[in-house]
Amino acid sequence: MRRLDLFRFLYTVLGSQRPVLWSSDPVTAPQTYLRPLAWLLPVIATGCRSGAHATTESVELTVFAASSLTEVLGAIETDFERAHPQVDVQTVFAGSQVLRLQIQHGAAADVLLPADPSYVEDLSRRGLVTTSRTVAHNELVLAVSPRSAPDLRRFGDLERAERIVLGSRDVPVGAYAETILSAAAARYGAAFVNRVRQRVVSREHNTRLVRAKVEMGEADAAIIYRTDVLASDRLKLVPIPPELNLATSYPVAVLSDAPHPDDAATFAAFLETPAAAITWQRYGFTPEVP
Repeated sequence: MRRLDLFRFLYTVLGSQRPVLWSSDPVTAPQTYLRPLAWLLPVIATGCRSGAHATTESVELTVFAASSLTEVLGAIETDFERAHPQVDVQTVFAGSQVLRLQIQHGAAADVLLPADPSYVEDLSRRGLVTTSRTVAHNELVLAVSPRSAPDLRRFGDLERAERIVLGSRDVPVGAYAETILSAAAARYGAAFVNRVRQRVVSREHNTRLVRAKVEMGEADAAIIYRTDVLASDRLKLVPIPPELNLATSYPVAVLSDAPHPDDAATFAAFLETPAAAITWQRYGFTPEVP
């Protein structure tokens, strides 16, 4: 098993070009780096295939996954490789929108696990998905810095935060946050929502970048996935009222151009096994019942 953080790799390779890729402008980054990224991902995978675990008989399965799945997929991959020793799973973690664009422009991958079913639906319409199904669910919460915002105990206290960070509007965690804020106007009033929006100091391209801002003290609060807060020992979890919250879903898709379609299907099926369900639950997700 090898896990690759797409943004960390690109920071190293592209150097001074990083600010454009990480720009809060969702249009600039894809237009500027779309074609370089399309060939970089196969290079990443190739460059990592000479490790000690690779053998001439092994199959190297490339999985593109949303960054919010980093910990849980690491654990599931370990169990999968133990059950299928001939398969070496290599996972690229990034924002779902980046992964979708890579697949659209020819990046080699076997499996996709985004944080929003609409990405799989879009790729299916383009003929790029063979099969797909939902494997797990999550929900949104407030991630709060206990040091800079100790009095933020309820969602209604969010307007007291001086610095709020959200996901970009074109990524799942950011789009979900916008939906929640829009719904909050009915309960807390339009003035509450306006005050919250005025305190947004940053919008990031994936949920881990959002979380890092709060962990590093650059923001007091954020709206991210429940599992992201559970995976951090530096954040306080504040629930979002059920009537405002969203039940988010994670689909798994076997891609039409998968280099190893049979092994990709086997991996996708493994995500629904009883053993995988226990792991999903251990990391705070709700597994889909087959």
